[in-house]
Amino acid sequence: MPNHLANETSPYLLQHQNNPVDWYPWGEEALAKSKKEGKPIFLSIGYSACHWCHVMEHESFENEEIAKIVNENFIAIKVDREERPDIDQIYMTAVQRMTGRGGWPMTVFLTPDLNPYYAGTYFPPTRKGQMPGFDEVLNAVNDAWTNRRDQVEQLSEQITADLQPEGTTPGELSRELVTNAASSLKRSHDSTWGGFGQAPKFPHTMDLQLLLRHWFRSGDEVSLGVVRTTLDRMAAGGIYDHLGGGFARYSVDERWLVPHFEKMLYDNALFTLAYLEAYLATDDQNYSRVVRETLDYILRDMTDKEGAFYSTEDADSEGEEGKFYIWTVSELQEILGAEAAETFSRVYDVTTEGNFVDPHHPPKPGAEATSILNLPKTISQAAKVLGREEKDLQAELAASRAKLFAAREKRVHPGKDDKVIVAWNGLMIDAMARAGAVLDEPRYTDAARRSADFLLENLRRDDGRLLHTWRHGKAKLDAYLDDYAALANSLVTLFETTAEFKYLDSAIALTEVIEQHFADEGSGGYFFTADDHEQLITRSKDFTDNATPGGNSLAATLLVRLAKLTGKSEYANSAEATLKAAAGIMQRHPSAAGQMLIALDLQLGPTFELVLSGNPADEATRKALQEVRSRFLPHIVFALARGAEVPRPQHLESLLAGKEPDPGQSPMLYVCEDFMCRAPVEGIEAIKEALDKLQPKQLMKP
Repeated sequence: MPNHLANETSPYLLQHQNNPVDWYPWGEEALAKSKKEGKPIFLSIGYSACHWCHVMEHESFENEEIAKIVNENFIAIKVDREERPDIDQIYMTAVQRMTGRGGWPMTVFLTPDLNPYYAGTYFPPTRKGQMPGFDEVLNAVNDAWTNRRDQVEQLSEQITADLQPEGTTPGELSRELVTNAASSLKRSHDSTWGGFGQAPKFPHTMDLQLLLRHWFRSGDEVSLGVVRTTLDRMAAGGIYDHLGGGFARYSVDERWLVPHFEKMLYDNALFTLAYLEAYLATDDQNYSRVVRETLDYILRDMTDKEGAFYSTEDADSEGEEGKFYIWTVSELQEILGAEAAETFSRVYDVTTEGNFVDPHHPPKPGAEATSILNLPKTISQAAKVLGREEKDLQAELAASRAKLFAAREKRVHPGKDDKVIVAWNGLMIDAMARAGAVLDEPRYTDAARRSADFLLENLRRDDGRLLHTWRHGKAKLDAYLDDYAALANSLVTLFETTAEFKYLDSAIALTEVIEQHFADEGSGGYFFTADDHEQLITRSKDFTDNATPGGNSLAATLLVRLAKLTGKSEYANSAEATLKAAAGIMQRHPSAAGQMLIALDLQLGPTFELVLSGNPADEATRKALQEVRSRFLPHIVFALARGAEVPRPQHLESLLAGKEPDPGQSPMLYVCEDFMCRAPVEGIEAIKEALDKLQPKQLMKP
């Protein structure tokens, strides 16, 4: 018989609906039951693509004996961290402070007042060496609650007191913060395999974008080299899906070979932006290829028929991690034929010895070894080794990849979490819109529009407030800071790339909600939850980035862009206050503040407002637009001034006044700084020359 999760919409919660553990979702019913019965809460937090969450479910939550202990002594609450990041943030901080580490599945025991008193992550069902079994943990925690309750409550209250956010002292803003961050990143760079630090390796895409900006401003070629080495190695590694496009979450080794195979929407949005900017900066066609293949994967496999983007794909299929993605030599021979299989195997590192073994499912005796596709050598290098013309080899490999992809499509696919999350959609809208403009691919721009329109129509209440998540026709849960900031930031990008004023109007409306309901007037910056959100044991406020840009980092980026576009001092003041509040983090922990430092770079400038005056239906204007979009210009905001028949919004009055084109006029470009504009230039050649002057010498083409 299903437990209390049966009516939920989260795929992660629904995975547990038939467990013998009597799970409840987080809500009034479970919290009131804990208080009424005087039972502590066993809080388990995870997400659908989490491999170890699946392991703990199978080992412990499907175990009748363990379920009996849980049901008799605790109120069991299961939380999807992607639905309730507010709960996840609070208790993850508790786990890290109590144990010195964190991760998922998260295991936390709470008093009926929701104060944590014991915590951990994954536990095996019974003791394994020095690791206690979950049965031991449950009995020990229950014993402490039953026999030493006063001590437990005193401890839990102290832990909760330590979780309260501390006030921040505003710091000074300077270019030195960016320079120091770049120096720190270069010191931690792995010059052989790219990336930062040792295994496991995460992509750090925001740090790569920051290094590109530092290179742009300073001409520091070492920073560009760090970016290129990392992007090249990741695109060649097993972390990249060479058949279907898109990136896995991270690599368990230092050379990007063995990924944790789950694919996250937000990662692929951030990868896209990093590769797209690197393409603009270097004109490396390999980077644009990766962008196209990644976004094509999203459109093919991660887009709802209504236009919004899904959240994740699992690492596992048929109970085994990575099974969907790995190959044997005999499989290649069967699909490609002996000769093509031999070539493909040599290029993509498929061997009889294999390069991957799932430690939880070792191969049976006599079974063929499996390999993850990767490129130990570039295609050009491989062509020389094989004695082939590169063009011919490329054609053969493309045909082989297509055949293998078709064969892989017949396999059992990894599970998909098809819920829609506003913040993650915002990141992908931003990536799609930018890529559509840069690559002149209307289908990416259209995908960005469709998602944005869907969110604004289906996840926004009548009063303009956002909801956090949607699945199968049902939107729910009050939105968080990063939902508002990520979506609003992407809407600014949509305005810049489509010239549709409605997107800027919506971005400003969402920004006003941020200012009204999330701002910390005393210390600067913004809380993660609104002032009328469900009251938890603390109200989180965080200036760091994690796997995604933090809410404050996105808000700072948004506010700087809006200040430059609209000239409104309130946006500039809020941006500065947020950046100053984050100055300590940028100084002490720059690798945790990549997006905030990107916002700081834009704030410090020089940053230019560009206005192109012209009719987008005219070929000359389209060519001028492409000139702007085809250049790496991370220090601009942009608007298209169309004909007088398109009324300009009031908030762009300062920027666009007097710049609408006359009928038959050639396109004109206005370059402005702090709304002081240089004399406009007219015609495509003059526009090219003006844009050249905005680029540093290291970007000038011979």
